[in-house]
This record gives sequence, structure tokens and C-alpha cells, in this order.
Amino acid sequence: MIQAVIFDMDGVLIDSEPMWKEAEKQIFSSVGVDVKEELSANTASMTTREVTQYWHTHYPWSGKSLVQVENEVVDRVEALISEKGTQMEGVKEILDFFQKKKIKIGLSTNSPSRLIPVILNKLGISNYFNAVSSSEHEEKGKPHPAVYLTTAKKLKVDPSKCIAFEDSFSGIIAAKKANIKTVAIPPSLEFADKKFEISHIKLRRLSDFTDLHLEKIANCV
Repeated sequence: MIQAVIFDMDGVLIDSEPMWKEAEKQIFSSVGVDVKEELSANTASMTTREVTQYWHTHYPWSGKSLVQVENEVVDRVEALISEKGTQMEGVKEILDFFQKKKIKIGLSTNSPSRLIPVILNKLGISNYFNAVSSSEHEEKGKPHPAVYLTTAKKLKVDPSKCIAFEDSFSGIIAAKKANIKTVAIPPSLEFADKKFEISHIKLRRLSDFTDLHLEKIANCV
């Protein structure tokens, strides 16, 4: 019996990946980082702190601390989200789907905790969530399972009775390590990538999830 569902945030609930890229390019370039596309691809699933450390390792800067630069990135992302943040397809439908079934709803993200209310309020969906967690308050971010375990604990649900919705491979790994069943909603350009086959179910959009999928995943070992 599935008792809770836990959503990743960036790329699952909100189309924010382009905003993160834009903010990181602007802020890191301002301190002298040459933000190359091939290096930037390595940072997509990292926490903001890990991304800042990553670029500082490749292009050490002076004059500003890592914390200052990290905060500038988050400030810029917050501004971009407030200005032009949009829901991913099917968000409202799937939240209604689980709410009507009285299944608890949580959120586990690698993004800083202060962005969680900004995004949920921007999308008008904060009232759906029973618990939220950020990797910012864990020793490690995804693919470490800590942020998922924390949300399951807040929801007072055994992880094995939870479903996680994720768009990234590292997020799926984190959920699986937490003994949570997974639904992958990969970016459209990566949909055919075989790495997502480790997930219990793979869908193109959130609203494709049905009672049949819920029954199937509930019976997965």
C-alpha cells in the first residue's frame, strides 16, 4: 500500500534548469570563471554549494568567498523564478490525483531550502505538501539518500511505502538507496537513455501517471 509520494523540485515541478544555467553563467563569469558547456554538464545534479566548489576548483577566484558567490547564484535564480517560472506539464493534475486518494505528499530537493517556498508559492501549489526537505540541511546531497529519508520521516511513512518522482539519474539513485520506489520523468532529450531503466516506471509527463501505474508500483518488490 502506497502511503506517500515525494517529488523532486527542479525539472519535475518547475522548469527551472534553464534558470539555474543562466544564473550560474552570469555569477560565475563575474568572478572570472570560464563557464564551459562541457564542464557545466557535470554540475546539473549537484547542490549549489557543490557547484560553487566545483567551479572554484577549476577557476580559483579571489575577492569573494564561496558562500558569497553561492548566495549570489541563489539570489539570481530566485529573481528569475519569480519573473518567469512555469510549471512542468501535469503538475496540478498529479497533485490532485494523490490528494484525492489521501496519499501524503512531500518534496525532496538538492536546491537551497529558501527556494522551496518561493517555487511552491509561484506555482500556487504549497497547500498540497505535507513535508519538504532540502539537501542543504544534510551532510550530502543526492545521490545520497539522506534528503529522501528525512522527508519520509517527516511524513511518518516507511520509505518502502513511498514513491519518488525524479527527472535525474542521481535523484533516482538517491530514492532507490532510501528504499523508495521510483518514477522517472526524464528530460525529453534523454527519454530514450537506458540509464533510466533502473526506475520502476518511466513516463514522459507527470499527468501520464494513472491508477494502473499506482497498482503496478505498489506491487513492485
